[in-house]
Amino acid sequence: MAETKRMTAEQVVGYLFEEEGLDFLRESLMWVVQQLMEAEVSELIGAERGERAPEERLTHRNGYRPRRWDTRAGELELAIPKLRRGSYFPSFLQPRRRSEQALVSVVQQAYVCGVSTRRVDQLVESLGLRISRSEVSRICAGLDEQVEAFRSRPLEGRYPYLWLDAKVEKVRDGGRVVRKCLVIAHGVHESGRREVIGLDCGECETEAFWREFLRDLVKRGLSGCQLVVSDAHEGLKQAIAQALGAPWQRCTVHFLRDALGHVRKDQQGMLAALIRPIFNAETGEQARDLLGEALERLQRPLPKVAALLEATEEDLLAFYTFPADHWRKLRSTNPLERLNREIGRRTDVVGIFPDDRSLIRLATSLVIEQNDEWLVGRRYLSLDSLAPLLEERREQQDEEEVLELTAA
Repeated sequence: MAETKRMTAEQVVGYLFEEEGLDFLRESLMWVVQQLMEAEVSELIGAERGERAPEERLTHRNGYRPRRWDTRAGELELAIPKLRRGSYFPSFLQPRRRSEQALVSVVQQAYVCGVSTRRVDQLVESLGLRISRSEVSRICAGLDEQVEAFRSRPLEGRYPYLWLDAKVEKVRDGGRVVRKCLVIAHGVHESGRREVIGLDCGECETEAFWREFLRDLVKRGLSGCQLVVSDAHEGLKQAIAQALGAPWQRCTVHFLRDALGHVRKDQQGMLAALIRPIFNAETGEQARDLLGEALERLQRPLPKVAALLEATEEDLLAFYTFPADHWRKLRSTNPLERLNREIGRRTDVVGIFPDDRSLIRLATSLVIEQNDEWLVGRRYLSLDSLAPLLEERREQQDEEEVLELTAA
């Protein structure tokens, strides 16, 4: 009887990692994962491939999409099934959103550059990240291409309303950690949909930075802006007048917060009760009457607040000249608050950014995802409420063109 040849465990492993054995392992793995995907899709659909099950079936197959998968056995080209309704992603793969990729790349880059904080170290350990300069460069290059395409895209149509807001972040610059501002421009298009149209990082307290930022928006096609809403940053008001020539609405929420900071705690309730009704009046005339009454009552007990309120009257009540349906959304920068919280939730993880580009990369990646949701969601302002505003602007432009031709 012939002796049966047996292979030891060491010989089997050696064979599998040789070139011929590796091909066998790769093909076997490919077959297994393809069968696993087919089983998962069948369960999701409620029917096997080619099976007729009208009562249990939830949707139908719709071809395949390719996806590269790097494994220890080599690179595999998967064919992931697509569905007519809904979506499917294999359970053995981990989907990673663009913003999460950006966060991982920032953490990796900070770690490689030696500027990581204790929180970053803990995150690297918990995520099991592979700290490799080549991997960091590859991820960053792919994200930067998408980020720059979004930030430099042309702006088409008119944007009657524009909100500007700045968020302070810590960035390493010239060997030291400095505070810089992440500036976001959020507009409402003439179609009624809101959209993030600009994002940059710099010294937000300087007029030069704001002017350059706004002029870049104009170069990309920003037009038809009739009101700009923001907090009272130094130099911003002058930059708006020079670059856009549009009225400015000071954020009423930030103003009230600043005003309350000038009084004792036991006076804050009285002051808020006087100021809040001004911004919730039924007409602009009623708002001015309420402001006048507030000035009279504040003149003696709180002269500093009264002077502040009187000096900013026009900037605080600018939104009353626009359609009443828009007032609640025009009187503050609150439309940006939720987006800012989402950005802050991720930037807080990093703590200190290695450079400006890494901060822009992370914030823009998140903004792109939010922007996509806004563009397919409900309109922020209805077309009916925007129609009179756009028509009035069109008539003004016609009058200006006539005056220019007459002067020529």
